[in-house]
Amino acid sequence: MNKKWIKIAAPILAFIFGIVGMNVIGASGPEEEEKKPVETRPTVKVEKVSSLTHQVVITGHGEVRPLESTILSAQVSGEVVSWNPNFVAGGLVKRGDVLFNVNPDNYQAAVLQAEAALTSAQSSLIQERGLADVAEREAKTLPNSRVTDLYLRKPQLLSAQAAVKSAQARLKLAQRDLSYCEVRAPYDALVIARDIGKGQNVNQGARVGEINNIETAEIIFPIAGFDSAFLPNQLLGLEADVSKDGRYAFNRPGKIVRDLGVVDSDTRMTNIVVQVENPYSIDSSLPKMQFGNYVTVRFNGQSLNNVFKLSQDLVTNNSVWVATDENKLDIRRIEVIREEADYFIVGNGLKNGDNLILTLPEYPQKDMDVLIAGQKDIKAKDKSDDVSVEPTSSEKE
Repeated sequence: MNKKWIKIAAPILAFIFGIVGMNVIGASGPEEEEKKPVETRPTVKVEKVSSLTHQVVITGHGEVRPLESTILSAQVSGEVVSWNPNFVAGGLVKRGDVLFNVNPDNYQAAVLQAEAALTSAQSSLIQERGLADVAEREAKTLPNSRVTDLYLRKPQLLSAQAAVKSAQARLKLAQRDLSYCEVRAPYDALVIARDIGKGQNVNQGARVGEINNIETAEIIFPIAGFDSAFLPNQLLGLEADVSKDGRYAFNRPGKIVRDLGVVDSDTRMTNIVVQVENPYSIDSSLPKMQFGNYVTVRFNGQSLNNVFKLSQDLVTNNSVWVATDENKLDIRRIEVIREEADYFIVGNGLKNGDNLILTLPEYPQKDMDVLIAGQKDIKAKDKSDDVSVEPTSSEKE
């Protein structure tokens, strides 16, 4: 009987001891680490935007041209006896420099003849004045009926006076022709061409050369339609910067002097003229600005207040992404006022302090939760505040 009971109880006790042993082993083993939740929110970089006052700079391009170009011609006929060494293509001459000389002999003789004729006329006038004085004294003793203008020699006096004026005019013309034997530069000039040589006979009115004025240069450049809206109210007299890049780079100050006043029928653009003084820097240390150079002209347009300057790669279809105070994505429709290089000038659509998204998630959606790089996670902080902390055994005691 006892053996039968032992056979029945033995398996039951073994099962009970096995369960107890497993519990003891499990309790003495290492505790399983608590699994942390996986973060699924994308991380984005943001930048707070601030409004600013933006100075619009208008840029144009044009060719440097002389203010005036003169075709020189001989004003008297004769033989060329000398010419200025600088009176060659590419030479620079100053205002008043003698460019060439025509043989003056004939014109000096003409001046002498005119002076002699004037002296003779003045002598005749003196004689007539004396005779008129004598006639006037004699007339006082005669009855009025016999005293006439002819008796008083008034016609003869007027004729003598006219002869003097005529002689003076001939002398003036002779002196002018003599002065024309020296052809002088009318302004500081660059010589473009010289068509005469020493010993050559020139006729009055014949072309002898061409010069360009280098006292002032002009640049005529067009203003595009998108720039015309930002032109300042007062354009004339505005300072401008004229520059050229490359091997012969330069930068010179200029001034806007006029608008051509018409819209080009082909380009539908207006044209503005900028002048630069002393482009060839005669007696100056400024860099030379040669005619024919293609230059860039910049000047200040209007000032735009309370606008934002954004990189173009942040704008898509006139919209940008921002992060709300709750760290959610939001899309904003903006007004692009102007495009400059790699930037957009934005008016409406943003406000100061907005968190502009710099790095978008792969598939952005409105109200998507995001983590902001470099900023403490608001939601994680809120969760940590809600977790209760169990007191330690020492604290319980």
